[in-house]
Amino acid sequence: MAPEVLRNEPSDEKSDVYSFGVILWELATEKIPWDNLNAMQVIGAVGFMNQRPEIPKDVDPGWASLIEICWHSDPTCRPTFPELLERLKELQKQYVIQFQAARSAGGESTQRKES
Repeated sequence: MAPEVLRNEPSDEKSDVYSFGVILWELATEKIPWDNLNAMQVIGAVGFMNQRPEIPKDVDPGWASLIEICWHSDPTCRPTFPELLERLKELQKQYVIQFQAARSAGGESTQRKES
């Protein structure tokens, strides 16, 4: 949950964006956030101490940036879902380009071996 929700403050779509950032973190790390803390410790850490799960250094910088902006302390600074969708589309384009480049490079080396 977003810090403002844990503090029982007003919430809106931006609180859901925070939660979406946690889901992105889970997908990127394949871990459970705060699995070493009990519920009250999580409320204290996230809601009152401004802590976030650590993003490992090996997470793609584009994903790390997206996760971090979803977790902004100020909800008004978090992106909207349409803005997130645009950023996700950009990441998808980058991955398609990288995949096609790697596939082309792999195909060329296979062709050279066959010659």
